[in-house]
Amino acid sequence: MAQTTDVLIIGAGIMGCATAYHLAQRGVGVKVVEKATVGAGGTGRSSAIIRQHYSNELTARMALYSLRVFQEWDDRVGGDVGFQQTGWVALADARNRAGLEANVKLQQGFGIRTSLISADELRELVPGLEADDVGAVAYEPESGYADPHLTVNAYAEAARRHGATIVVDCEVTGIRMAAGKVVGVETTKGPIDAPVVVNCAGPWGARVAALAGVEVPIDSCRVQVAVFRRPPNFVTHPVVMDLINGVYLRAETGNLTLLGSIDPGEANAVVDPDDYAEHSDAAFEAEMGEQFVRRYPPMELSESMGGYASLYAVTPDWHPIIDELPAGSGCYVCSGFSGHGYKLGPAVGLMTADLITKVSGPEFPAHLFRFSRYEENAPVRGQYEYSIAG
Repeated sequence: MAQTTDVLIIGAGIMGCATAYHLAQRGVGVKVVEKATVGAGGTGRSSAIIRQHYSNELTARMALYSLRVFQEWDDRVGGDVGFQQTGWVALADARNRAGLEANVKLQQGFGIRTSLISADELRELVPGLEADDVGAVAYEPESGYADPHLTVNAYAEAARRHGATIVVDCEVTGIRMAAGKVVGVETTKGPIDAPVVVNCAGPWGARVAALAGVEVPIDSCRVQVAVFRRPPNFVTHPVVMDLINGVYLRAETGNLTLLGSIDPGEANAVVDPDDYAEHSDAAFEAEMGEQFVRRYPPMELSESMGGYASLYAVTPDWHPIIDELPAGSGCYVCSGFSGHGYKLGPAVGLMTADLITKVSGPEFPAHLFRFSRYEENAPVRGQYEYSIAG
């Protein structure tokens, strides 16, 4: 006999667990099924940067909401996510100055603590940082990073406290439809009946959507992170988004710094999410080392610690699909976050729960992320050529 639930969520990353938490809080029966373990996909290998700098008001407001959740995690969700308020800076050249200024003005308009600072103020904030080629700097003092494993497991535990069930080592092998509506799923642990199924499968999102007969433009792309140990006298530094060189720098405990790319060319590294190289390439590590020293010359004395690779679920416009597909079917897609997912996760969980329960006047309407935007030639646009910058 099949198990039953009100809502069946596929994928126990931050989107699946945050959505489960918000639904369970409302008394909705929720079951999350995960093919591996909680956070085993892209969430667990996220750089977990928390910043609010986006070109669109909706995504910026979502990022602000999510920051407040991270700051007040124990009161809002429960537990500790290791949030580190290091601050965040964006470095732009003259070509991107107008866009940076416009974004800062937009964000200040609804309460984000952000401002433009001078190159001299940047040097004071991060002694030793090279700023001669910098034309404009945005600074967010409240931003930083957190621990992705702690975050997703805290959401999972909070969802369980409210009655949700999370089943691991359980792969969805089919989605059952009848008269155009979902009625349940087939899994490696038996069938589960549900009138609502939510695809939070991240890099596996397109595969899961295909089980419902829906084709979505979500590619599983391999992205890399290089790790360096800083010299002992450099304790920490803000998160740096270097729009000039197309990289980001993020401090980590143990006197480490993580470096990754914000080049949209990463979308070309399409891989099988079940079979990809999980270690970083030596050439990538060398390139990141050069970028690190170019922007932060004292780091010439840092030590390479190797690195790792993760997965982004990338859409054509580098923004997610959050929609019911097909319309009226009870099948929802919440995937394709293209590297933005972790920092927006708390807001996305709320947005998706509101969409499923048909809340009137939701705080974060999902319309911007509708699937039909591609057919309408209305992609979500950012200010910069660096897609992940938003």
